[in-house]
Amino acid sequence: MSVHKEVKRITTNTIQEMKHKGEKIAMLTSYDYSMATIVDDGGIDVILVGDSASNVMAGHETTLPITLDQMIYHAASVVRGVKRALVVVDLPFGSYQGNSKEALNSAIRIMKESGAHAVKLEGGAEVRESIERIITAGIPVMGHLGLTPQSIYKFGTYTVRAKEEAEARKLKEDSQVLQEAGCFSVVLEKIPAILAAEVTKSLKIPTIGIGAGQYCDGQVLVINDMIGLTKGFHPRFLRQYLNLYEQIGGAVQEYVRDVKEGSFPSEKEQY
Repeated sequence: MSVHKEVKRITTNTIQEMKHKGEKIAMLTSYDYSMATIVDDGGIDVILVGDSASNVMAGHETTLPITLDQMIYHAASVVRGVKRALVVVDLPFGSYQGNSKEALNSAIRIMKESGAHAVKLEGGAEVRESIERIITAGIPVMGHLGLTPQSIYKFGTYTVRAKEEAEARKLKEDSQVLQEAGCFSVVLEKIPAILAAEVTKSLKIPTIGIGAGQYCDGQVLVINDMIGLTKGFHPRFLRQYLNLYEQIGGAVQEYVRDVKEGSFPSEKEQY
Protein backbone atom coordinates (compact mmCIF):
# COMPACT_ATOMS: atom_id res chain seq x y z
CA MET A 1 0.00 0.00 0.00
CA SER A 2 1.49 3.33 -1.01
CA VAL A 3 1.21 6.02 1.61
CA HIS A 4 0.54 9.47 0.20
CA LYS A 5 2.08 12.17 2.31
CA GLU A 6 -0.60 14.79 2.86
CA VAL A 7 0.55 18.14 1.46
CA LYS A 8 -0.48 20.94 3.79
CA ARG A 9 -1.76 23.81 1.70
CA ILE A 10 -0.63 27.33 2.45
CA THR A 11 -3.60 29.60 3.17
CA THR A 12 -4.00 33.31 3.88
CA ASN A 13 -4.13 32.25 7.53
CA THR A 14 -0.75 30.48 7.24
CA ILE A 15 0.75 33.70 5.86
CA GLN A 16 -0.61 35.71 8.82
CA GLU A 17 0.79 33.15 11.27
CA MET A 18 4.20 33.27 9.58
CA LYS A 19 4.39 37.00 10.30
CA HIS A 20 3.52 36.48 13.97
CA LYS A 21 6.14 33.73 14.29
CA GLY A 22 8.76 35.84 12.51
CA GLU A 23 9.05 33.32 9.68
CA LYS A 24 9.83 34.96 6.33
CA ILE A 25 7.44 34.46 3.41
CA ALA A 26 8.89 33.47 0.01
CA MET A 27 6.90 34.46 -3.07
CA LEU A 28 7.65 34.14 -6.81
CA THR A 29 5.63 34.68 -9.96
CA SER A 30 4.56 31.95 -12.37
CA TYR A 31 2.47 32.14 -15.53
CA ASP A 32 2.21 28.57 -16.84
CA TYR A 33 1.72 24.98 -15.71
CA SER A 34 5.31 23.72 -16.14
CA MET A 35 6.93 26.58 -14.25
CA ALA A 36 4.28 26.54 -11.51
CA THR A 37 4.95 22.83 -10.91
CA ILE A 38 8.68 23.46 -10.50
CA VAL A 39 8.20 26.52 -8.27
CA ASP A 40 5.63 24.74 -6.08
CA ASP A 41 7.83 21.63 -5.74
CA GLY A 42 10.70 23.95 -4.80
CA GLY A 43 8.86 24.89 -1.62
CA ILE A 44 7.59 28.39 -2.38
CA ASP A 45 4.92 29.78 -0.02
CA VAL A 46 3.04 32.06 -2.41
CA ILE A 47 2.83 32.07 -6.21
CA LEU A 48 1.79 35.33 -7.81
CA VAL A 49 0.24 35.13 -11.24
CA GLY A 50 1.44 38.63 -11.97
CA ASP A 51 0.24 41.04 -14.62
CA SER A 52 4.00 41.09 -15.30
CA ALA A 53 2.94 38.31 -17.73
CA SER A 54 2.19 41.29 -19.99
CA ASN A 55 5.94 42.01 -20.08
CA VAL A 56 7.67 38.64 -19.75
CA MET A 57 5.17 36.38 -21.53
CA ALA A 58 3.65 38.72 -24.12
CA GLY A 59 6.49 41.18 -24.74
CA HIS A 60 4.58 44.36 -23.94
CA GLU A 61 6.43 47.38 -22.61
CA THR A 62 4.03 47.84 -19.67
CA THR A 63 1.55 45.76 -17.66
CA LEU A 64 -1.39 47.76 -19.06
CA PRO A 65 -2.33 45.73 -22.19
CA ILE A 66 -3.00 42.36 -20.52
CA THR A 67 -6.71 41.51 -20.30
CA LEU A 68 -8.80 39.82 -17.63
CA ASP A 69 -9.35 36.82 -19.95
CA GLN A 70 -5.59 36.47 -20.43
CA MET A 71 -4.96 36.68 -16.67
CA ILE A 72 -7.55 33.95 -16.11
CA TYR A 73 -5.85 31.76 -18.75
CA HIS A 74 -2.46 32.15 -17.02
CA ALA A 75 -3.96 31.66 -13.56
CA ALA A 76 -5.85 28.48 -14.50
CA SER A 77 -2.64 27.07 -16.03
CA VAL A 78 -0.72 27.81 -12.82
CA VAL A 79 -3.39 26.41 -10.48
CA ARG A 80 -3.27 23.04 -12.30
CA GLY A 81 0.41 22.74 -11.41
CA VAL A 82 0.19 23.71 -7.73
CA LYS A 83 -0.33 21.41 -4.74
CA ARG A 84 0.92 23.50 -1.83
CA ALA A 85 1.44 27.21 -2.53
CA LEU A 86 -1.13 29.96 -2.09
CA VAL A 87 -1.98 31.24 -5.60
CA VAL A 88 -2.65 34.99 -5.86
CA VAL A 89 -3.73 36.60 -9.14
CA ASP A 90 -3.32 40.22 -10.22
CA LEU A 91 -6.45 42.07 -11.23
CA PRO A 92 -5.29 43.66 -14.51
CA PHE A 93 -5.42 47.35 -15.34
CA GLY A 94 -8.95 48.54 -16.08
CA SER A 95 -10.70 45.66 -14.33
CA TYR A 96 -11.22 47.33 -10.94
CA GLN A 97 -10.20 51.02 -10.89
CA GLY A 98 -12.98 53.50 -10.18
CA ASN A 99 -15.78 50.93 -10.16
CA SER A 100 -16.20 48.62 -7.20
CA LYS A 101 -18.95 46.62 -8.93
CA GLU A 102 -16.65 45.87 -11.86
CA ALA A 103 -13.85 45.06 -9.39
CA LEU A 104 -16.08 42.49 -7.69
CA ASN A 105 -17.12 40.93 -11.00
CA SER A 106 -13.48 40.70 -12.13
CA ALA A 107 -12.43 39.07 -8.85
CA ILE A 108 -15.33 36.59 -9.00
CA ARG A 109 -14.40 35.61 -12.57
CA ILE A 110 -10.77 35.00 -11.55
CA MET A 111 -11.77 32.82 -8.60
CA LYS A 112 -14.47 30.84 -10.47
CA GLU A 113 -12.66 30.34 -13.76
CA SER A 114 -9.09 29.78 -12.54
CA GLY A 115 -9.47 28.13 -9.13
CA ALA A 116 -6.98 30.57 -7.59
CA HIS A 117 -7.04 31.46 -3.89
CA ALA A 118 -6.82 35.27 -3.77
CA VAL A 119 -6.51 38.42 -5.88
CA LYS A 120 -4.11 41.35 -5.76
CA LEU A 121 -4.72 44.95 -6.74
CA GLU A 122 -2.75 48.17 -6.71
CA GLY A 123 -3.47 51.35 -4.79
CA GLY A 124 -4.47 52.75 -1.40
CA ALA A 125 -7.46 54.78 -0.20
CA GLU A 126 -8.72 55.24 -3.76
CA VAL A 127 -9.43 51.50 -4.15
CA ARG A 128 -10.78 50.91 -0.64
CA GLU A 129 -14.37 50.49 -1.78
CA SER A 130 -13.34 47.88 -4.36
CA ILE A 131 -11.32 45.95 -1.77
CA GLU A 132 -14.18 45.94 0.75
CA ARG A 133 -16.66 44.80 -1.87
CA ILE A 134 -14.42 41.92 -3.02
CA ILE A 135 -13.75 40.81 0.58
CA THR A 136 -17.48 40.93 1.39
CA ALA A 137 -17.90 38.27 -1.31
CA GLY A 138 -15.41 36.06 0.57
CA ILE A 139 -12.46 36.66 -1.74
CA PRO A 140 -9.09 37.40 -0.04
CA VAL A 141 -7.26 40.50 -1.27
CA MET A 142 -3.55 41.32 -1.27
CA GLY A 143 -2.73 45.03 -1.55
CA HIS A 144 0.14 46.69 -3.43
CA LEU A 145 1.75 50.04 -2.58
CA GLY A 146 4.84 52.00 -3.58
CA LEU A 147 5.75 51.63 -7.22
CA THR A 148 2.46 50.52 -8.78
CA PRO A 149 3.34 49.56 -12.37
CA GLN A 150 -0.23 49.99 -13.64
CA SER A 151 0.16 53.71 -12.87
CA ILE A 152 3.39 54.02 -14.85
CA TYR A 153 2.05 56.80 -17.08
CA LYS A 154 1.11 58.83 -14.01
CA PHE A 155 4.59 58.42 -12.49
CA GLY A 156 6.36 58.57 -15.86
CA THR A 157 9.23 56.47 -14.48
CA TYR A 158 10.01 53.22 -12.67
CA THR A 159 12.22 54.90 -10.05
CA VAL A 160 12.00 54.42 -6.29
CA ARG A 161 8.80 55.79 -4.75
CA ALA A 162 8.04 57.56 -1.46
CA LYS A 163 11.44 59.20 -0.97
CA GLU A 164 9.71 62.52 -0.24
CA GLU A 165 8.00 63.08 3.12
CA ALA A 166 4.49 63.64 1.68
CA GLU A 167 4.48 60.48 -0.42
CA ALA A 168 5.96 58.47 2.45
CA ARG A 169 3.22 59.75 4.78
CA LYS A 170 0.51 58.82 2.26
CA LEU A 171 2.02 55.35 1.86
CA LYS A 172 1.90 54.80 5.63
CA GLU A 173 -1.71 55.99 5.75
CA ASP A 174 -2.63 53.83 2.76
CA SER A 175 -1.10 50.75 4.39
CA GLN A 176 -3.41 51.28 7.39
CA VAL A 177 -6.37 51.77 5.05
CA LEU A 178 -5.60 48.46 3.31
CA GLN A 179 -5.36 46.66 6.65
CA GLU A 180 -8.65 48.18 7.86
CA ALA A 181 -10.35 47.31 4.55
CA GLY A 182 -9.42 43.68 5.23
CA CYS A 183 -6.39 42.91 3.03
CA PHE A 184 -4.53 39.81 4.25
CA SER A 185 -1.15 41.19 3.17
CA VAL A 186 0.44 43.98 1.14
CA VAL A 187 3.23 44.13 -1.44
CA LEU A 188 5.65 47.06 -1.03
CA GLU A 189 7.48 47.80 -4.27
CA LYS A 190 10.63 49.91 -4.69
CA ILE A 191 10.46 52.06 -1.58
CA PRO A 192 13.26 52.96 0.87
CA ALA A 193 14.10 50.09 3.26
CA ILE A 194 13.60 52.27 6.34
CA LEU A 195 10.07 53.22 5.27
CA ALA A 196 9.27 49.55 4.52
CA ALA A 197 10.53 48.64 8.00
CA GLU A 198 8.25 51.26 9.60
CA VAL A 199 5.22 50.06 7.65
CA THR A 200 5.98 46.40 8.42
CA LYS A 201 6.24 47.15 12.13
CA SER A 202 3.02 49.16 12.18
CA LEU A 203 0.88 46.48 10.48
CA LYS A 204 -0.62 43.25 11.80
CA ILE A 205 -0.77 41.91 8.24
CA PRO A 206 2.41 40.73 6.47
CA THR A 207 4.33 42.90 4.02
CA ILE A 208 6.01 41.37 0.99
CA GLY A 209 8.77 43.44 -0.53
CA ILE A 210 10.26 43.80 -3.99
CA GLY A 211 13.08 46.31 -3.90
CA ALA A 212 11.88 47.32 -0.43
CA GLY A 213 14.72 45.99 1.70
CA GLN A 214 15.25 43.23 4.22
CA TYR A 215 12.76 44.26 6.91
CA CYS A 216 9.60 43.16 5.08
CA ASP A 217 7.89 39.97 6.24
CA GLY A 218 8.53 38.35 2.87
CA GLN A 219 10.04 38.86 -0.57
CA VAL A 220 8.82 38.47 -4.15
CA LEU A 221 10.65 38.40 -7.47
CA VAL A 222 9.56 37.79 -11.05
CA ILE A 223 10.65 34.21 -11.79
CA ASN A 224 11.89 35.06 -15.30
CA ASP A 225 14.24 37.68 -13.84
CA MET A 226 15.35 35.48 -10.92
CA ILE A 227 16.38 32.57 -13.18
CA GLY A 228 17.87 34.82 -15.86
CA LEU A 229 15.38 34.11 -18.64
CA THR A 230 15.09 37.82 -19.28
CA LYS A 231 18.02 39.46 -21.02
CA GLY A 232 19.64 42.67 -19.84
CA PHE A 233 17.37 43.40 -16.86
CA HIS A 234 19.54 44.02 -13.81
CA PRO A 235 17.86 46.31 -11.28
CA ARG A 236 19.58 46.72 -7.96
CA PHE A 237 16.95 44.69 -6.08
CA LEU A 238 17.30 41.60 -8.30
CA ARG A 239 19.41 38.62 -7.24
CA GLN A 240 19.81 36.36 -10.25
CA TYR A 241 20.18 32.70 -9.31
CA LEU A 242 20.71 31.27 -12.81
CA ASN A 243 21.52 32.48 -16.29
CA LEU A 244 19.01 30.48 -18.30
CA TYR A 245 19.14 32.89 -21.22
CA GLU A 246 22.69 31.76 -21.94
CA GLN A 247 22.15 28.11 -21.02
CA ILE A 248 19.04 27.65 -23.14
CA GLY A 249 20.59 29.64 -25.97
CA GLY A 250 23.62 27.35 -25.85
CA ALA A 251 21.41 24.25 -25.96
CA VAL A 252 19.52 25.63 -28.97
CA GLN A 253 22.82 26.28 -30.80
CA GLU A 254 23.98 22.72 -30.10
CA TYR A 255 20.69 21.29 -31.33
CA VAL A 256 20.84 23.35 -34.53
CA ARG A 257 24.40 22.18 -35.13
CA ASP A 258 23.50 18.49 -34.54
CA VAL A 259 20.52 18.69 -36.92
CA LYS A 260 22.55 20.46 -39.63
CA GLU A 261 25.43 17.96 -39.31
CA GLY A 262 23.04 15.02 -39.37
CA SER A 263 24.20 13.72 -35.98
CA PHE A 264 20.69 14.10 -34.57
CA PRO A 265 18.78 11.83 -34.53
CA SER A 266 21.24 8.94 -34.18
CA GLU A 267 20.39 5.28 -34.69
CA LYS A 268 19.51 5.01 -31.00
CA GLU A 269 17.05 7.89 -31.37
CA GLN A 270 14.93 6.33 -34.12
CA TYR A 271 12.45 3.48 -34.44
